Amino acid sequence: MFAPACWGARRGAIVLSALGLCTGLAGCAGTGERLASMVTPYKVDVVQGNFISREQVQALQPGMGRQQVREILGTPLMVSLFHGDRWEYVFTLKRPDVPAQTRKLTVFFKDNMLDRVEGDEMPSEAEFVASLSSRRAQAKVPPLEATEAQLERFPKAKPASAAPAAPTPAPAASYPPLESRR
Repeated sequence: MFAPACWGARRGAIVLSALGLCTGLAGCAGTGERLASMVTPYKVDVVQGNFISREQVQALQPGMGRQQVREILGTPLMVSLFHGDRWEYVFTLKRPDVPAQTRKLTVFFKDNMLDRVEGDEMPSEAEFVASLSSRRAQAKVPPLEATEAQLERFPKAKPASAAPAAPTPAPAASYPPLESRR
């Protein structure tokens, strides 16, 4: 019982001394501002809606049914009660320190068949992925090649002398019947 109480007292002393150190540093001229500028909040990427690629738009053909369009583009973000023959697909990507990306696509139906598609020019999947590149510098990937001299340092794999014998099958298990015989 003595050890946990002692450990709690030590932990409390460490926390209080760290808090006192921070308070003392904050009192120095300009130190508080420098300390506050070092700590920045994490900002998340906000993705809303359906991403529609150029390939998906090119797969649409006039005369397709609603289910076929839904299978290609996914569920529409907005379906209006007043405009039942129009589906709206909106995609927005908001990232810190980068302008927001917004893409809109409207699909029009006539007699439950695809009539036409209107909207922004959609990027291909490869272009979209390239636009998501990280702000951090990418680490240089070393070449994945080895010279003959480097390969000689490793032991050679021993060839198998004979094919391994096929394992013998286990005897079939005998289970009792599920229902009792009457």
